[in-house]
Amino acid sequence: MPRVIYCKDKAVYSVAECADALEHKGFDPQDEESLGHATLCLRRLGNDRAFIGDIMLDELKNRHRQTQDSAYGAQALVLTKPANGFFLRANIWPSQQDQMFHTTGAHNFAYGAPHDHNFDFLTLGYFGPGYESDYYEYDHDAVAGYRGEQAGLRFVERATLDPGKLMLYRAHRDVHSQIPPRSMSVSLNIMSIDAAQSWRDQYAFDLEDNRITRAVSPTSTEVFLRAAIGLGSEESCDLAEHFGRHHPVDRIRLASFHARGLAAKDNGERDRIWREAENSGSLLVSREAKRFRAELV
Repeated sequence: MPRVIYCKDKAVYSVAECADALEHKGFDPQDEESLGHATLCLRRLGNDRAFIGDIMLDELKNRHRQTQDSAYGAQALVLTKPANGFFLRANIWPSQQDQMFHTTGAHNFAYGAPHDHNFDFLTLGYFGPGYESDYYEYDHDAVAGYRGEQAGLRFVERATLDPGKLMLYRAHRDVHSQIPPRSMSVSLNIMSIDAAQSWRDQYAFDLEDNRITRAVSPTSTEVFLRAAIGLGSEESCDLAEHFGRHHPVDRIRLASFHARGLAAKDNGERDRIWREAENSGSLLVSREAKRFRAELV
């Protein structure tokens, strides 16, 4: 499960002070000194018991304009812009009794949707009782990532992000299935970012069968490939064929075959494309190709 980190401190940071302190040293979760510094910064930010309420009030006065610039939607408050390998975020976790839960549905808050992350992040229980999670661990390097693959999840425990609790979620290791808190809760996060993050897969899981159900981290490259090929560009088709054979990321190789298959004129051409994919030398691409070929029948 995520690593629980103990850190006591009574000093108080504003968002700006927290960001400045972090930017000075950066945030590298793999380095114990950097991690310790970031933990202290988050603790001090969490000691400011008024700032989230003040931000929400300002958002309401300004018609909640932040959601137009945030990819996370209304659940998240992005507190700082990305800088030196991190950004700060607050997350709102409604209970089952809250209207926003019933209006938007549990899936919009990832409740009951087991998943890992392709990034590290520190989190702090800031307000409310905190969400619960069933925590699992797995060996990301031991899976190829195709749908239906045995994931090798190992149950650890059910735990709550209690008020004041600090946890480090470790990329490609910690898996959790979140449970709504007893009442509205808020968490604070230091999110780790790096240039390679978008190339690393994040998965959703079926806990009952202990299998991967899908990748949940599509890249803009996948979307652009499908759009370009769908628009009929000969150059884009050539590029997709090249990516399918030589791209270093298997997920992009798969996306290349998928885009070509969607643009194919008939099932015969699609079958030829997926036969080529089966012999690509990638376990992920090969297993997905077999599934797509079976769907053509």
